[in-house]
Amino acid sequence: MTVNILTLGCSKNLVDSEHLLAQFRASGYTVLHNAYEESAEVVIINTCGFILDAKEESVDSILSYIEEKRRGNIRKLFVMGCLSERYREELTKEMPEVDGFFGVWEMPAILEALGSKLDQHLLQERELTTPSHYAYLKISEGCNRSCAFCAIPGIRGAQQSISIEDLLKESIKLVNKGVKELILIAQDLTNYGIDIYGKRALPGLLRELVKIEKLEWIRLHYAYPTGFPEEVIDLMASEDKICNYLDIPIQHVNNDILSAMGRGHDRSKLESLLYKFREQVPDVALRTTVLTGFPGETEEAFTELLDFIREFRFERLGVFPYSHEEDTPAYQNFNDEVPERLKSDRAGEIMELQQLISLQLNEEKIGHTYKVLIDRREESHFVGRTQYDSPEVDNEVLVEANQNLQIGNFYQIKITGAGEFDLYGVVDQL
Repeated sequence: MTVNILTLGCSKNLVDSEHLLAQFRASGYTVLHNAYEESAEVVIINTCGFILDAKEESVDSILSYIEEKRRGNIRKLFVMGCLSERYREELTKEMPEVDGFFGVWEMPAILEALGSKLDQHLLQERELTTPSHYAYLKISEGCNRSCAFCAIPGIRGAQQSISIEDLLKESIKLVNKGVKELILIAQDLTNYGIDIYGKRALPGLLRELVKIEKLEWIRLHYAYPTGFPEEVIDLMASEDKICNYLDIPIQHVNNDILSAMGRGHDRSKLESLLYKFREQVPDVALRTTVLTGFPGETEEAFTELLDFIREFRFERLGVFPYSHEEDTPAYQNFNDEVPERLKSDRAGEIMELQQLISLQLNEEKIGHTYKVLIDRREESHFVGRTQYDSPEVDNEVLVEANQNLQIGNFYQIKITGAGEFDLYGVVDQL
């Protein structure tokens, strides 16, 4: 039997799919991932249910495959992940054509539904869906924070960290398969380890990961500002394997909005941490996410956020208009008072500013040489990344394919040109 798993949403979902694919392959199934054009008897959709746009994408995908099942193109259709966890009862009633809905912790039940069972010896095995030279490493699941806008704690539950020992085993297996870059992910990297070690253990995990031979880059995603273990800053400054890169969503800087969001810090504490990174790791690339249109966001509060972005000049930034999600503190305590058009306009204004900042920062790189990891080839160019860029969400380096570069290898690339979100370069050293 052929099983095709479609993964929607974030990289944490992708890791869940990779573990499930490994279990199916070990049971003798033919496995596919995001193979929209290929035929499979069974389709499993791993959904996202975080915000409105993600929920709509998940529902549209389910409806599309219900139609494929009606036409006889697939035999079984299963739905798993966040949307299924959050709305299982409603989905079961509205979509009886689906053969089963499973939550985020129900991998054994999915396997059983297809006549297989969970192999405990394969819990750290994965069928990589990324290019073979990089992989995501999920170090914990769930979240203990109480941000007013976020539904994740209600979907994924309280934080459950994976032990350093188990993460090392998984990392070594990945590196032995050819992985050169590990991207650490979680709902909250900052609090990693508190539930099993009684302290924030991200520094300890990093000290062990840098010992792995043939692992060249370690990248940090999704760190919460409050309580961030500042020892990580020292490690980033001293350990070459730890990329000078951090994804640290700030959401806002206005104190009234930060308080209403339940972020646990004010602007001064946030700025202190951000500038400490800049001081101790001068070439650090900080990626952040901000939210526009949260209830109570006045024009003055938005202007304060815009001015801070202009002043601080984040290397990477994404923005989302606020989504009024049921089962969140904000939904219960506030009215969704900012008009949708105004939310979008504010988000657009921020991105217009960020495009200018990104262009200026990229132009400053012209004439400099950087270590670049080649991810793929697209027509006449190889496409790679510096240590300051994460795959799929950040800038890329384009190198003309007039030399035979190897995908998954590192090269010294001299930057010759720059756009808003791309760099252009030539091989400086083979």
